[in-house]
Amino acid sequence: KYQEPENIPPLTEVKIKRLKFIREMDDKSDSDGLECLDFKGDPAVLYLADGSIPLQGYSFGADHSISGEVVFNTGMVGYPEALTDPSYRGQILVLTYPLVGNYGVPDESILDDLGLPAYFESSSIHISALVVSSYSWEHSHWAAQKTLSKWLKASNVPAIYGVDTRELTKNLREHGSILGRLVINPDLSEQVTPAMFDDPNQRNLVKEVSTSSVVVYGKGNSPKIIAYDCGMKYNIIRYFVQTHNVELHVVPFDYDLEKNPENIQWQGLFISNGPGDPTMCPQTVKSIQYALAMENPRPIFGICLGNQLLAMASGAKTFKLKYGNRGMNQPCIDLRTGRCYITPQNHGFAVDSDTLSEGWKPLFMNANDLTNEGIVHTNKPFFSVQFHPEACGGPLDTAFLFKKFIGHVENIPQPLVLQDGRAYTRKTYKKVLLVGSGGLSIGQAGEFDYSGSQCIKALKEEGIEVILINPNIATVQTSQEAKEANRGADRVYFLPIRPSVVMDIIRKENPDGIIVSMGGQTALNVGVELWKTGQLQAAGVEVLGTQIPVIEATEDREIFSAKLKEIDETIALSYSATNVQEALESANKIGYPVLVRAAFALGGLGSGFAANDTEMEALAAKAFASSDQILIDQDLRGWKELEYEVVRDSSDNCITVCNMENFDPLGIHTGDSIVVAPSQTLTNREYFMLRRTALKVVRHLGIVGECNIQYALNPESEKYCIIEVNARLSRSSALASKATGFPLAYVATKLSLGKDLVSIRNSVTKTTTACFEPSLDYCVLKMPRWDLRKFQHVSNELGSSMLSVGEVMAIGRTFEEVIQKACRMVNPALAGLDGEDSNLIEDNVDLEAQMKTATDTRLFAVQTALEKGWTVDAVHEATKIDRWFLTKLKNIAQMRHAVKKCGNLQDLTRTNGIERMRSLKLAGFSDKQIARYLGLPNDLSSECRVRDKRKSLGIIPCVKQIDTLAAEFPAQTNYLYMTYAGQEDDLDFSSERAAITPSYRSSVNKFSDSLDSQSEFQRRARRYGSAPKTIQEAKERGVMVLGCGAYCIGSSVEFDWCAVSCVRQLRKDGFKSIIINYNPETVSTDYDESDQLFFEELSLERVLDIYERQAPYGVVVSVGGQIPNNLSGPLAECGATILGTSATDIERAEDRRQFSDMLDNLGLKQPAWSVLTSKDEAHSFAEKVGFPVLVRPSFVLSGAAMRVAADETQLRNFLDLAADVAADKPVVVTKFIVNAKEIEFDAVAYNGQILNYAIGEHLENAGVHSGDATVILPAQKLYVNTIRQVKKSASAIAKSLR
Repeated sequence: KYQEPENIPPLTEVKIKRLKFIREMDDKSDSDGLECLDFKGDPAVLYLADGSIPLQGYSFGADHSISGEVVFNTGMVGYPEALTDPSYRGQILVLTYPLVGNYGVPDESILDDLGLPAYFESSSIHISALVVSSYSWEHSHWAAQKTLSKWLKASNVPAIYGVDTRELTKNLREHGSILGRLVINPDLSEQVTPAMFDDPNQRNLVKEVSTSSVVVYGKGNSPKIIAYDCGMKYNIIRYFVQTHNVELHVVPFDYDLEKNPENIQWQGLFISNGPGDPTMCPQTVKSIQYALAMENPRPIFGICLGNQLLAMASGAKTFKLKYGNRGMNQPCIDLRTGRCYITPQNHGFAVDSDTLSEGWKPLFMNANDLTNEGIVHTNKPFFSVQFHPEACGGPLDTAFLFKKFIGHVENIPQPLVLQDGRAYTRKTYKKVLLVGSGGLSIGQAGEFDYSGSQCIKALKEEGIEVILINPNIATVQTSQEAKEANRGADRVYFLPIRPSVVMDIIRKENPDGIIVSMGGQTALNVGVELWKTGQLQAAGVEVLGTQIPVIEATEDREIFSAKLKEIDETIALSYSATNVQEALESANKIGYPVLVRAAFALGGLGSGFAANDTEMEALAAKAFASSDQILIDQDLRGWKELEYEVVRDSSDNCITVCNMENFDPLGIHTGDSIVVAPSQTLTNREYFMLRRTALKVVRHLGIVGECNIQYALNPESEKYCIIEVNARLSRSSALASKATGFPLAYVATKLSLGKDLVSIRNSVTKTTTACFEPSLDYCVLKMPRWDLRKFQHVSNELGSSMLSVGEVMAIGRTFEEVIQKACRMVNPALAGLDGEDSNLIEDNVDLEAQMKTATDTRLFAVQTALEKGWTVDAVHEATKIDRWFLTKLKNIAQMRHAVKKCGNLQDLTRTNGIERMRSLKLAGFSDKQIARYLGLPNDLSSECRVRDKRKSLGIIPCVKQIDTLAAEFPAQTNYLYMTYAGQEDDLDFSSERAAITPSYRSSVNKFSDSLDSQSEFQRRARRYGSAPKTIQEAKERGVMVLGCGAYCIGSSVEFDWCAVSCVRQLRKDGFKSIIINYNPETVSTDYDESDQLFFEELSLERVLDIYERQAPYGVVVSVGGQIPNNLSGPLAECGATILGTSATDIERAEDRRQFSDMLDNLGLKQPAWSVLTSKDEAHSFAEKVGFPVLVRPSFVLSGAAMRVAADETQLRNFLDLAADVAADKPVVVTKFIVNAKEIEFDAVAYNGQILNYAIGEHLENAGVHSGDATVILPAQKLYVNTIRQVKKSASAIAKSLR
């Protein structure tokens, strides 16, 4: 953040030096081997006429400067279509989605049946220049013929990347469209003057893009339509001629219709889209007025600019919008029916509805800004719309308007379109039974606590009494607090989720409705059985949301296949079987290999791939153990796997909330695959082809609420097939909710009550409708977490049956950034995505074999291969992972190699240091990672040394918001992430930064590259902020709460309950609450649970980044499990205030040696123990006290590597395992007492004084981990003296630890 020197307009002094420096570097011929850390392209600057600081970046287009009107587009795909859209004539286009160029540019020479370029909307690029955040120099797509950069250069169109496009979009949002000038290799002495900027709106842009002569398409067809070309997109021509068999006469914008010099015999008039101000087209308006005045009126239809021209011809007025509507997700309400459609738009002017003449009415209205989106004559066949029914790019939801127009032309009576009246007949409910998911299991985890909690919240908002059945005590949804009656269920039944039990509750409670779609497969199966047996109908209980017959249609493969055939869609070749013989026959019909799956099964239970009859028999027997029907599917491994989350209401409004692409090819359960949102390698055609199919399938099935549809897409064509539809909330639903900010479970609940999407508000913006499709200006990556190493003799191969126990979600603005973030999130022991340095690759197994077999470590095998010099093509051949993803991993490998080659921090930053350090951070490298590559010691001081150097260079991450609409509308929630791909924070932290001690802030620039002594480091580690002077100041500064991270064995939903309980209490007490977590399955990552949610890493670096921004009162580390607990020491050492038990005392409890010493000092009994420095010493100790002995590592979760050794061989093996897990922490060996009773004492203490406690008794003898033991509470078989001793010991420990 640099201040603008008054005497050096328009660039800051620092930026001027930087530009000069880069130019000098470009002229140098020698190389230091670090070129991969330098940004490609010439320096470029985007000047804005509003006087704001020029935006600096790098060129990837033509080498010349140009002016234009700066506008933005929020579409996530379709850049070839957008760039060739004539409506963008004269405009500098800002694409809000940060990753551009991924799928290259198709061949311009490929023509369709009409002789038009098949993949483009005109014959040339019409934008003046392109502005993006991150450009992908490598592309991957079967249809690509060249890179976007080559296309732009060949078309003489300049382009800039490296710009904070989100900040620029916010500027345009607040101040309206701004004139700009993009300068490549700028003259630094140039002054910003009005003469620099040309206003394209002063030109007749329509004249520039309109045809100069009449062109006829579809000659001989009928009817005959005149189309005024004001900048008409080619897809309009395709729709008229190819879809509706029209003879289309395309005429210039100034063609005199009254004189009709070409003597065209026409039956209908069409007015196209186009650029600029409609007042520039008086000739077109005059011809339209002639058509309107004809005695026998002929049908007229206008699109976009055509809507404005028709309105002007009828006597209405237009006005310039603040910044226009430019994107693919604008919700428009049909004022005849109330239905809402998702539409693509590109316009800067709108019709003023208040000026419409008599006989004219608004036809469509924008559901967000309420502007006019169409007009219609009340008794003549004239109508127009502001959006693009033909799309391209974008959805084709309103393409029916072409059919309506042609119907008018052919005198076909149009059906009467009316509202369905559902809003007036919606049933009301007083009491609803919600069926939970029960105990957590693989495939059914914390995501259903999140969806259930959202469901309860939505029901309570409607004043409905909520009854919950869920025996899982560790969930947020089963918590009841009298003061939070508006958030929790009214009554909770901790009972088994079985049909008979559910019916008992129904008979007792008499609910009006039941929801079975929020509790996973467990709840769904119960609902299906109760419906099939007629018990729900007999009790008068209505199933809310998607109905049971629809659910059965999606779960039963034969019914599902038949349903899809009714709408000409197909699934992969598939048969069902009810016995092994039928299964064998089906497999042979399809041909091996085949996929075997159990019907009505959770997480792909009982599924796998069979290559022959023998494997088929074994798999079928396994699948029949969990289901009475199995499914045999065609093997499509190697195809891309994609998902769409779809929402539909009872009024047939239907939207796709999120699309996701699997990093791994088809063949791995999506719960075990790395998933990226939005898709990275789909073109506009593919994206909307699959979206169109999703809406068609969901409508045909009759789903109400949320569902998930999965596809297989051929990587070499547009051929696809449907894998399955999940007519319920799933783990993907939780991911999609957190990835987009769209609360799927909450909205689905509202829809199940009969509400429509239009009436529900977007809970992020608070002002726009929920009937919209989110636009992302960031990239999200989900990575699964496995704990397969906890089990012996268990294969780590991944397939169609889910094995992961949790997942993480990383958010960023480059792919490299999010995948490195995700690696650190999944495994805190990792500093980033490393291959050879990860210690996860087996040296004795062939590397190619490790890549070919999908396992929980294959990603690291792939990275190892790229680090060793394997080509992207070779790795692709072995894995079938898309080349685009592999090129990004190759970038990481090359940058790692460059830093390692550099050798020290001083050499890394000596030349072009700012850019190189920023390049590393943009690619997701952590300070710890960089320190290790440079050969620095693996300790806190080395990480801090890199951190200090980075900050001295002015490289700090930005805080960005997730707002669902890519900054098009202001966000009202603080749902945040951090990234280096930006220049400005979305929030103002100036008041928080003022609380940071000046001596710390100013000392950053003074540190040398070396730390001479520990005392110097200690002097640096002073507190970031002074203690608050008043309780009110403490409340305003707030408290940071560290969440649980990924679910794993030993750390699950119970820690989410802890964090949520903590945050809710803080807010009750008036404290600003800030939570950091990255688990998409949790309630704590619901953005309205806290005042600020940082969806970020729980690493020391990132927690300190946030701490510096916020300067909070302190940090709570005790409610998130082992990960936050392990951070307490480093955080305290770096100057953070730890609330609750001090970091020193936490270490005394976690460190086995210190803890045992403390017990000895307190005189408390404990088994004989010793800290061993060698295996021989351990054996001597075991011989002395006698086997069995207990091996106990420090700072580990859920007893990781804790083992009871019965002999010397076991002891040596267990010590090796403990040493790996505990790293540099002490490993203690103690005498194991056989046949002992195990007792648990849970307490709350303040300043060492116990305030409350509970004592639990294990049913099993000591030796079974408490997480695996059966615990009875209160204790049943403890003597009074035993209880007294336990309380006495606990009091002494609490007092010692304080």
